[in-house]
Amino acid sequence: MQILPGGTPTFLLLFGLFAGFFAVRSALRFTRVLRLVRLWARADGWCAERRVQERSGMDNSYATEYVYAFRTPDGREIRFTDPSPSAFGFEEGAPVRVSYDPAAPEKLATIAGPGAWRALVIPAVLAVFIGLMTLLLLWGFGASHDWW
Repeated sequence: MQILPGGTPTFLLLFGLFAGFFAVRSALRFTRVLRLVRLWARADGWCAERRVQERSGMDNSYATEYVYAFRTPDGREIRFTDPSPSAFGFEEGAPVRVSYDPAAPEKLATIAGPGAWRALVIPAVLAVFIGLMTLLLLWGFGASHDWW
């Protein structure tokens, strides 16, 4: 019994397009964070909150989310979430260096930068790995149709 019409080639095409979506999404995240780190304003900030949540349906599994805060030159306090730059994370109140877009600090801010490259490395590695997987899947689809 075939689940998909067309069998394996259809699976290769659909999974390749699905993986391609995530490769593009990771590449866009990488370029946005890189632009923030290279071009925009910097401020001293702090880890405002560390939230630990249990994942439903999994035994002994949890997710940690970090909320960071900083003050703009006009005195507004901005809070945002960003991945931890290390596997061990931060305690509340720990100082961080924030890069942000002065035109929209509440929308575009990150702690990535010198000493905290994880927010740049992870999207870059995912974009390359998933991008290569996408190319292989689409190559397999094309080869199954004798297109090359």
